[in-house]
Amino acid sequence: MSQAKVTDAQIMADRSKFLKHGDIVGVTCVPFSGGQPKGGVDDGPIEMIRFGILDQMQGMGYQVELSEGMDKYRSMQPASDPPIGNMKNPRYVGMAARRVSEQVKAHCQQGRLAVTLGGDHSIAMGTLVGSSSVYDNMCVIWVDAHADINTPNSTDSGNLHGCPLSFVLGLCDKDEVPPNSPFEWIKPCIQSNHLVYIGLRDVDPAEKAILRKHGIRAFSMHDVDKYGIGQVVEMALDHVNPERNRPIHMSFDVDALDPSVAPATGTPVRGGLTFREGHYICEAVAETGCLVALDLVEVNPLLGDPESLRQTVAVGCSLVRSSLGESLL
Repeated sequence: MSQAKVTDAQIMADRSKFLKHGDIVGVTCVPFSGGQPKGGVDDGPIEMIRFGILDQMQGMGYQVELSEGMDKYRSMQPASDPPIGNMKNPRYVGMAARRVSEQVKAHCQQGRLAVTLGGDHSIAMGTLVGSSSVYDNMCVIWVDAHADINTPNSTDSGNLHGCPLSFVLGLCDKDEVPPNSPFEWIKPCIQSNHLVYIGLRDVDPAEKAILRKHGIRAFSMHDVDKYGIGQVVEMALDHVNPERNRPIHMSFDVDALDPSVAPATGTPVRGGLTFREGHYICEAVAETGCLVALDLVEVNPLLGDPESLRQTVAVGCSLVRSSLGESLL
C-alpha cells in the first residue's frame, strides 16, 4: 500500500522549535494605508486573498485561522487626524498598530505561526509588539529596500511606514513620544543586536547615522552582489541567531525585490533582489525551524497595469508559501 504524502505543513511542524501547533497558520489581514500617502496598499491583503493565498496555505496541509474584523481597520480612521510634529496620521497609525499587536499576540499565544498581510509597513510596529510579547528573546530579519528606522523627528516625509523600527527599538526621545501620544503604549521590545537587514539600497542620511550609532547589522544589495544571497542569509542568521535557538520574526516588504519582479508597490527602487534571491531568503529562514511570525507588506494593487498587479500579488503569495516551507522538489 502506498503511504500518505507528507505535507509541507507536517514537515514544518516537525521542524519547528517553538510553535505548539506548527501546522496551523494564524492569518491577520490588515487593509491599512495610513502610514504613507498612496492609496491602494490597503487593498493588498484583499487581492492576495482573491488570488488564493488562504487556499494555497490549506493546499500545503495547513489549517488556517483568520483574525476577525478585517474591515475595522478602515472604519477606525478618525475624522480628524492632524499631524503631531512631523508625524502624519499619527492617531490612525497608532490605533491600527495596537489592534494588529493584539491580533498577532493572540495567534502567537495559541502556538500558531502568525502571518500578517499588509497594508503598509507601519503595521510592523504592531506585529513586532505582538510577537515579542510572547517570544521575549526574539530576533528580527527585516527584508526591505528601506531601513524604516527614522524617528518622528528625523523623518523628512512624516510618513510613519518609514519609522516602525525606531518605536520598537526604543530609539525615540521623550519629546517624540510624549504622554498621551498615540504611541505611548509601545514599549521597547526588540534589542538592536537582535535586528538584521537584508536588501537595503535606499537609506536616508539620518537612518545611516542611526544604524552606525547603534551598531545595527545591515546587508545591503552591495553585500548581496559581493557575497551571493546564500552567504548573506547565513551571515545574517549568524549575527542575530548564531545557535539557531531564538524565535525569528521576518518582516518582508515586497519593495526589497527589484521593480521588474514586484512592480506594484509604493516606493520601488531599482537594483533589488531577484525573484530567486527573495525566495531563497524565505526558504532558508523556513529551514531553521525558528520562524514564529511573518509580515508580507506593501503590495499596492492600484499602482501599475493589470499585469503588474497580477505579477506582484503572485510573487507576494509565493514568498509566503516559501516561508511556510513550500518545497521545490
